[in-house]
Amino acid sequence: MLRYTLMRFGIFVGCLLVVWGLVYSGLAPRGLGDSNGLWIILLALVLSAPISFVVLRKQRDVASESIVRRVDRAKADLQANRSQEDDVDDTRGTQGRAQGQDQEQAKAS
Repeated sequence: MLRYTLMRFGIFVGCLLVVWGLVYSGLAPRGLGDSNGLWIILLALVLSAPISFVVLRKQRDVASESIVRRVDRAKADLQANRSQEDDVDDTRGTQGRAQGQDQEQAKAS
């Protein structure tokens, strides 16, 4: 996931530099008043999003598979812990019923 994030950040920085160059060369419009910096950042975000979506598809799929494996492993561990707790509860319940039956038999005698 870190690799994907760094690659996406790299694409954004590349787009930021290209947009900055286009704005200061006059090929792209400047922002209104003092908003030039914000305009450049916004335009770079808008350009980098679809580029990242297409270029980083394979890397995103790898990261997604990694996350799915971790979630599945966590679910399996949680289920194993639940079954261990159920086994302990079942054992305690059986022992409790047996003790209760012994006490009832002792009272009956």
